[in-house]
Amino acid sequence: MMRATGWLLTAAILTTPISAQAQSRPDQKAFFGLYKELVETNTTLSAGSCTQAAAQIGARLKSAGYADADITYFSVPEHPKDGGLVAVLKGSDASVKPMLLLAHLDVVEAKREDWVRDPFKLIEEGGYYYARGTVDDKAQAAIWSDAMIRFKMSGYKPKRTIKLALTCGEETTFAWNGAQYLAKSKPDLIAAEFALNEGGGGRLDDSGKRQLLAIQVGEKAAQNYTFLATNPGGHSSQPTPANAIYELADAVKAVQGYEFPVKFTDTTRAFFAASAKAMPGEMGAAITKLLTNPEDKAADAIVSRDKAMHSTLRTTCVATLLNAGHAENALPQRATANINCRIFPGETVDGTLAKLKELAGAKVTVTANQPVRPTAIPPTLDPKIMGPITKVAAKHFPGLPILPLMSTGATDGIFFEAIGIPVYGAPGVFIDKDMGGIHGLNERIRVASLYDGRDYLFDLVKAFAG
Repeated sequence: MMRATGWLLTAAILTTPISAQAQSRPDQKAFFGLYKELVETNTTLSAGSCTQAAAQIGARLKSAGYADADITYFSVPEHPKDGGLVAVLKGSDASVKPMLLLAHLDVVEAKREDWVRDPFKLIEEGGYYYARGTVDDKAQAAIWSDAMIRFKMSGYKPKRTIKLALTCGEETTFAWNGAQYLAKSKPDLIAAEFALNEGGGGRLDDSGKRQLLAIQVGEKAAQNYTFLATNPGGHSSQPTPANAIYELADAVKAVQGYEFPVKFTDTTRAFFAASAKAMPGEMGAAITKLLTNPEDKAADAIVSRDKAMHSTLRTTCVATLLNAGHAENALPQRATANINCRIFPGETVDGTLAKLKELAGAKVTVTANQPVRPTAIPPTLDPKIMGPITKVAAKHFPGLPILPLMSTGATDGIFFEAIGIPVYGAPGVFIDKDMGGIHGLNERIRVASLYDGRDYLFDLVKAFAG
């Protein structure tokens, strides 16, 4: 208790209002205002509004000089708070296909009682910005929106049309999804030669030193499964071995104890080959062995100490939600668990279902939850994409390796890839190797990383746009 109290006191002393932290350049100050407003706008599914966030950004675009015809707001009557926008900066050469900048406005739920700081108040502390969405995905949304504003205000005339799509529903599979809506109902509005999205970035070591720059080329498929155990129940004063909670617990523990086999795609093989060179010693040697023999359990154990690499090697499944029982003095009649899987390219929803049924055993029913999303289609390592990324990175991050990366998560890029738009996770924004608390407690981003990433991505978009 005393230790916890001491921590809270220290946090209170170190925490200073963001308004007191002036940025050195005028354009950084303007960006910070947009970023702060976006982060502090609650866009959770339970209590927030992406429609409000989109309207706020739309107002800033209008103030920068965009006409009404350049901005399209979208939503459906059944989901009035889940809206988004598409903004267009018209290019000078109609023969060059447009590019699309994609980001989502919604964020994962955050309970104030669980956080050290208010999750919907942007706080600067110890060289970090803290709040829900500081990284995922409001850093990207703010950077793209800010770039569109700066292009218009400076009078920049791109050769290639630049489109911006800000959507909602990415973080919750059962929510109304704005990217899916655009791909299905307004494909002409977002038609593009390629899209730049979240999923890439860069990795820092514990001291904040840049280790590598990554571009996402492909991703896993996200799929939820339900484990269900049932029992007639009865009075808790007379327990029996047949207990729905115990049966469910055994099934969940079986999932915890199972490792899906190591596999490689062209992208992940290139990533690990480069990583082996960049990480001398035990880790580099283990990666090299695993590339030679994916069944080398000893090498796998070493590489898998890094949770990001562990997930990049295989399908993963993990329990995320539990619900059981109906009364404190009754034997449980029903117990359920949600198992969230990230399925490796080439593997299927049905194949993973079969393995989960095997692990759960005969006493637990396993079903695949709806919706079953499209399987991600990995884009190619196109020189027309990698060329500008590498050239601009040499200016902003000289000497840093650029690696193709398969995202262990899942993004809304799958909906655009399904209609023929290759989607790449843009590099540039560096985060700590623990992912900066994304989807967890006290989400954060290093202040320097945010502004350095903003500068890189601004120049990158101009390089693509001509």
